[in-house]
Amino acid sequence: MSNQTASSTSSASQPPRSTPLRIGLTGGIGSGKTRVADQLAVLGASIIDTDLIAHALTQPGGPAIGPIYALFGEKVIADDGSLNRDVMRDLVFKNPAARARLEGLLHPMIGSEVQLQAARAHGLYQVFVVPLLVESGRWSSRVDRICVVDCDEETQITRVVQRNHHSREDVLRIMQAQATRQQRLDAADDVIINDGNTSLEQLRERVEQMHQKWLALAKAKSSL
Repeated sequence: MSNQTASSTSSASQPPRSTPLRIGLTGGIGSGKTRVADQLAVLGASIIDTDLIAHALTQPGGPAIGPIYALFGEKVIADDGSLNRDVMRDLVFKNPAARARLEGLLHPMIGSEVQLQAARAHGLYQVFVVPLLVESGRWSSRVDRICVVDCDEETQITRVVQRNHHSREDVLRIMQAQATRQQRLDAADDVIINDGNTSLEQLRERVEQMHQKWLALAKAKSSL
């Protein structure tokens, strides 16, 4: 038997790889999605973060910079050659057509990279961190469960003002462009509370509890 035939026979005899449990992780700005994702990564989940992908695409020399420059001009490019996020944020808030053009450019590029990272992932289950998961309307069919990191709106505002040094008005404007807290909760299969009264230890315990739940679901799915 030739090596090629042997290889083909061996490959054909292997069972297909089961589809991993896929979790969509979302939450409003300042809710603590990144902290939760970091803790899940430590516990063994594969994290695929669309925000990190978008940042990589728009860093100096990133593949999206040239097309963005062609669409919007040099005003949206920072001195270091990266996307000037403050200028672009202001532009798309004021101009829905500009937002549509930017999303039409970035979303397919982000989607391709998400697929590549998911195909390479070997964690206990996959977590897709998508800030605008509920707003997009596309993710409910791509994941098995949606988990919302939830906190009250005042906590969101306080955290973002302290972290990003935005004005309260700017944070409110960003929040108004996102789904409401209730809309996210209505879409959720799971919720991790991370309000202003939540300590780091309490958050770790809540993440650990959710992790154990998802491990059981992942095991059940892999046995089907």
